[in-house]
Amino acid sequence: MTTMVATTVPVRRASNLTRYAALAAKLALSALLLSALIWPDLSGIKGKASTARLVVYPLGAMVLPLWWWAYGRTRSKLHRGFPWAADLLMTLPWLVDLIGNRLNLFDTVTWWDDAMHFLLWGLLTAGVLLAFATPTLSRGLTTFAALGFGATAAVVWEVGEYYAFIRHSAELQTAYTDTLGDLTLGTLGALLAGLTVHQARHRKAA
Repeated sequence: MTTMVATTVPVRRASNLTRYAALAAKLALSALLLSALIWPDLSGIKGKASTARLVVYPLGAMVLPLWWWAYGRTRSKLHRGFPWAADLLMTLPWLVDLIGNRLNLFDTVTWWDDAMHFLLWGLLTAGVLLAFATPTLSRGLTTFAALGFGATAAVVWEVGEYYAFIRHSAELQTAYTDTLGDLTLGTLGALLAGLTVHQARHRKAA
């Protein structure tokens, strides 16, 4: 009995920390989006499809809570409660991207854009897997699911970027090479996410 209590307390504490981190990330994202509306010149996304980002980013951060409210609560066999870890992972990409733009890192740090395509697609894919993929999937199926989502999402993002602002900007001359690199890095990030999520679930089950 003592051992069970001792192991339960750290688990609950970690769960609470994840919940607070997810909520803090959403608050920070909301603050950055609001400031971009009030002071667009200081947002770092002016001239980079700012209107589209102000619509897509909050939707991206809220898709899991909205799904949970409408449908996920009835799937108690898969989730004993709201998947806060997945929610945090699905919120961080939008927040980190806005922070990077606000600090002008995409335009001043040569490797930043490449690193973000790898890291942020990995985070997003990991969150989607934790939220929607059955924990009993094999490593191969988890990886295929990760690649299916990650690669598709990366293509949608690049197409959106092209139509939103690249085709009318100076970046058009280098867009082809940049897009190929972004797609490759996003797919690799998704692949790593699939392998990592499966390994984490396997260790937890063991």
